[in-house]
Amino acid sequence: MSFRFQHHTLHFRKPAATSRDVLTTRDVYFLLASSSDEHTLGMGECAPIWGLSPETKAEIERTIANWSGLVSRPEDMAELLSKYSSLRFALETALRDLSNGGQMNPFDVDLSRSIPINGLIWMSDVNEMFEECRAKIKAGFRTIKFKVGALRFNDELDLLAKVRREFSQDDLEIRLDANGAFSNDEALDKLDELSRFRIHSIEQPMRAGMWQEMARLVEKSPIPIALDEDLIGIHEVNQKQLLLDSIRPHYLVLKPSLHGAFTGCDEWIKLAEMRSIGWWATSALESNIGLNAIAQWLLTKSFDLPQGLGTGGLFSNNIDSPWVVQSGLLRYDPNLKWNLKPILK
Repeated sequence: MSFRFQHHTLHFRKPAATSRDVLTTRDVYFLLASSSDEHTLGMGECAPIWGLSPETKAEIERTIANWSGLVSRPEDMAELLSKYSSLRFALETALRDLSNGGQMNPFDVDLSRSIPINGLIWMSDVNEMFEECRAKIKAGFRTIKFKVGALRFNDELDLLAKVRREFSQDDLEIRLDANGAFSNDEALDKLDELSRFRIHSIEQPMRAGMWQEMARLVEKSPIPIALDEDLIGIHEVNQKQLLLDSIRPHYLVLKPSLHGAFTGCDEWIKLAEMRSIGWWATSALESNIGLNAIAQWLLTKSFDLPQGLGTGGLFSNNIDSPWVVQSGLLRYDPNLKWNLKPILK
């Protein structure tokens, strides 16, 4: 078996803003695993988010440059992958794909099943966000996720009030994602104000690592709280158990690129379900290669909640794939084909 990486820069159709920063491009590294006879090719994607993933660009590129040597030393590889979720995600996907014949089917699942997803509204001015919300509802979405925490809070309240005047709770489920934007002193007051709009949940209202403060917020919050960034960098089972038992969140938002790849996310799910904690999965701005793997992994699960897999259309130069979004569903269209030329060049 041999490996090689292919770097690809994804370009956002328009700048994507969160409370942390504004994104215009996205580095991804495709891992190509070839069988010994070189007739079969498995493909995975390493897609760290600089500044959020624990691994730095220098660490990733140094590791990629030394990959062949690392693969020949299993003990070094195991230690490395325990720290770098993005590389573990790439390797797990590529090896699964290779074992299934290299047909972009790493989980060998029935691709006729659709996945309900939420529509994602990135931060912009209030009017633009409202019109984007209306467009997504017209397109068939019944769950919309808004990024909050970067605009003036009163503007965000005005936006949600405007949405609720037009769309009732029966018409539309609203999720929020604060990306850790609220301080400990203000978080509960802000959640009280946001709760007027009948919010399904809010992701990571405070920054990661504030376990005691988050636990108190979960206990008092009128809005169910989901953890995302708090899961990053936690790989040991006992630490996962400690986090869940300390904070007792209502939901986990799982991202294989950030949360230990599929092996790590399976473990999070098992621990969450033992504690009656809900979960859904979302992509972390991967290309359609990573999105394909996450979607197929989800198709091995039982779930009721809409998932967060609708980010593939954000890029102007994504890898063309058979995955399409229609009426709030992500589905695989067998009449469409992969175009892997940008990777296999």
